[in-house]
Amino acid sequence: MNNFLKEFKDRGYYYQCTNELELSNLLNKESTNAYIGFDSTAPSLHVGSLLQIMCLRLLQKHGHRPIVLLGGGTTRIGDPSGKEETRKILSEKQIESNISNIKKVFKIFLKTNNPKLKPLFVNNYKWLSKLNYINFLRDIGRHFTINKMLTFDSVKLRLEREQSLSYMEFNYMILQAYDFYELNKSNKCNLQIGGSDQWGNIVNGVELIKRESGNQAFGLTTPLITLASGIKMGKTEKGAVWLNKEMLSPYDYWQFWRNTDDRDVLKFLKMFTDLSLDKIDKEKDKDINELKILLANNATEMLHGIKEAKNSEKLAKNTFKENSTGENLPGIKLNNDILSKNIVELISFVNKDISKSEIRRLIKSNGIKLNNENVLDEKYIIDPKLFSDKGFIKLSIGKKKHFKITN
Repeated sequence: MNNFLKEFKDRGYYYQCTNELELSNLLNKESTNAYIGFDSTAPSLHVGSLLQIMCLRLLQKHGHRPIVLLGGGTTRIGDPSGKEETRKILSEKQIESNISNIKKVFKIFLKTNNPKLKPLFVNNYKWLSKLNYINFLRDIGRHFTINKMLTFDSVKLRLEREQSLSYMEFNYMILQAYDFYELNKSNKCNLQIGGSDQWGNIVNGVELIKRESGNQAFGLTTPLITLASGIKMGKTEKGAVWLNKEMLSPYDYWQFWRNTDDRDVLKFLKMFTDLSLDKIDKEKDKDINELKILLANNATEMLHGIKEAKNSEKLAKNTFKENSTGENLPGIKLNNDILSKNIVELISFVNKDISKSEIRRLIKSNGIKLNNENVLDEKYIIDPKLFSDKGFIKLSIGKKKHFKITN
């Protein structure tokens, strides 16, 4: 088996492949261009996209060139896969801004000194915006049957739930197939990688390429990742775990990995770090908290650099000391309207996903602290004098959540 495919499997990335033997032969024979598409619906990707980024990183490591398709065109349509309703349509200005921000992360993960392996960034708006509708239906649409399109999960599930599916979204799979055809034609791209929910779209592209040009192309998918707790990868109580520094601090990113469920740690060390599989195997019997720190440090170093990883570990150690001041915590600035509310309302604002009943329970069990002192009354309102010493207040919610409140 090809070395890339072997490591792809050993790290837990593999789910399905259109023709594994032929793909293995191709990858052994020559350096190959492969792509993954990312729609630009937000100013940053989140951890839910990290597995796909790691696939491109692994591909590059094994001497193949990653193509990053940023869907300036398809973002204007919206992928119905896994969606229960039509995606909000963004303005052209928003999409271009999002693409610019998202590129920053890929330039970190896919940085290389080898010019032949530098990531190629493409925007499908370049070719989709020039399509002639009549010609497209005649030349490309003829290869797709409604019968088959209705069998794909992205369509079938929406229809079964009697949720509306616009004709615009219905066309998404044809446009994605055309993207693969275009990249195969213009960039000699022979492989598309994607999540398992993209299987139908990827197969469409493989078949379109074969029918239109006679070329052989391949599809490779990864499993959809959920946490051991059942929550979708990339989501937390505080919201999405963004990859761009401007949207989530390196410390909060480090904390996400540090708080990994015990059952996920070894799996995530394989999936989301560059540690060799031999190294992970040697470390696997260590204390679980040591492994979590190993995961947090390696994942954070990859995205934010070794300095930020070390600073985050140091900050976490200081923060969780019984009497730490919280001086180095990321700050949250609150206006007087919020600060004048009782402690339950204030915490509910700071940490929106914790229920008020849970806050009250924590107060009763001495789980809420201000400057390391227990808050005993759920109607307590912060005394402005608490800001006078250091200019901030350390708010602790349970044992793991600490905030530096400023006004």
